Amino acid sequence: MDTYKMNLQAVDYLLKPISFERLLQAVHKYLGESISVISESTSEITQVKSEFIFVRSDRKMIKINFSEINYIESFSDYIKIFIENTVVVTRETIRSIEAKLPKNDFMRIHRSFIVSMAKIDSFTNEFIEVKNKGIPISRSYKKDVLSRLENV
Repeated sequence: MDTYKMNLQAVDYLLKPISFERLLQAVHKYLGESISVISESTSEITQVKSEFIFVRSDRKMIKINFSEINYIESFSDYIKIFIENTVVVTRETIRSIEAKLPKNDFMRIHRSFIVSMAKIDSFTNEFIEVKNKGIPISRSYKKDVLSRLENV
């Protein structure tokens, strides 16, 4: 019995009845931004980075690679994720999607916008241009955004 418990690699624990939101949260925890892997020999925890997220759109879960995201725009409880050739609309807040994105690769520049650092074509003190789209830098984010861009 003890051997069975030692081999169990549980990520989350669900109790019936399971709501869809709770199941989705458990799946995100499993597939999320970082997954902790415990080395049995050294008992060290290392972080394994994921290169994608799943978002719900059109009644299905869609895999989105971080490298394909140009920018994300918020509309209250919905967000539009602008990918190379398409736009994915999902019912999620910009704050929750920001928490799932790698901090080094994405930057919040406005209360309604997150941009991919790799996709920035140019910038001024007021706008960032991504794929010929001017995205405003808000006053509250300006200092952090400009200092981060100038140090790249």
